[in-house]
Amino acid sequence: MQKRFVALREDQPGQPWLTRFQSGREEAERWYLGDGRASPSTSRECREALRRHMPELLPSYDHVCSLVGDDELAHQILSHYRPPPLLFGCTQAVWLGSDGPALVRNYDFPIQIVSDHFESTSWFGREVICKAQRPWGGCLDGMNAAGLVASATFGGSRAQGLGFSIILILRYVLETCSSVPEGIEVLRRIPIALSQNVTLLDVSGAYATVFLGPDRIPAVSKVPVCTNHQENHAPIGPADTTETVLRQQVALLALEDPEMTLENLTASFLRPPLYRHTQRSATVYSAVYRPAELRVDYLWPGKSWTQRISHFETGEYTHDYGDLCS
Repeated sequence: MQKRFVALREDQPGQPWLTRFQSGREEAERWYLGDGRASPSTSRECREALRRHMPELLPSYDHVCSLVGDDELAHQILSHYRPPPLLFGCTQAVWLGSDGPALVRNYDFPIQIVSDHFESTSWFGREVICKAQRPWGGCLDGMNAAGLVASATFGGSRAQGLGFSIILILRYVLETCSSVPEGIEVLRRIPIALSQNVTLLDVSGAYATVFLGPDRIPAVSKVPVCTNHQENHAPIGPADTTETVLRQQVALLALEDPEMTLENLTASFLRPPLYRHTQRSATVYSAVYRPAELRVDYLWPGKSWTQRISHFETGEYTHDYGDLCS
């Protein structure tokens, strides 16, 4: 199986964004109206929730709504408010040794559903580089020009609530925060729709993982590895429990190795069990964020694609995943 990725520079959403939204509209609808979700809020309710909890994003939201025109469902989708449940993998680890600080992460998901673009934006005059997802604003992981890194994983619970998608909340963190303490404060106050974990790292080497969910009080962890479970909250099933705990244990053992280097840690993320090669949830890409260098390396086996704040290079890459296991 092959997938093409593109690196885009677009300071503000404009006609190129609108073209992407229109071409991906069907998939966006499938996401927003997906199985297992509650009835969506009206576009007016969505906008009011955004105004109440992330007001800095409201001008950008109104702008993209004006680009799509009078379209109730599009405005609901673009709000990221009350999205449907999605279960995905991911492993991420914080490295504080030589060549650090760094955050190493694998993003695991059905390959065909993941958006194809990495992007550099400047909504409020500060550059953000991220792996973009969904039609507007969403970030799976990213870094801003202050050297703050944020990356998300699924938290392990099927709970749903009145809140926003984690990918828009991550965007908000990267647009408005400069340090780990600031990011923690934001994550604690914004209502979230689903169970999620967010790892933060900044240029000083400060780090934390925040366990979030609509059915719990946010909690801050200093464990340097995060997968798909939370401290005292069991994942959704026995198989998932075994798999997510195994990945965390493997990554923790790697960090505890006194001979470990960032290069070797990164290599371990490109091998099983951290690297996954199944149709249900393959490792779509890996990333190494280095906030002190304002640099990110997007990785696939045999390929490294480096991007930097202030030196973002547009381009494309097609990766051949081969035959995926069932």
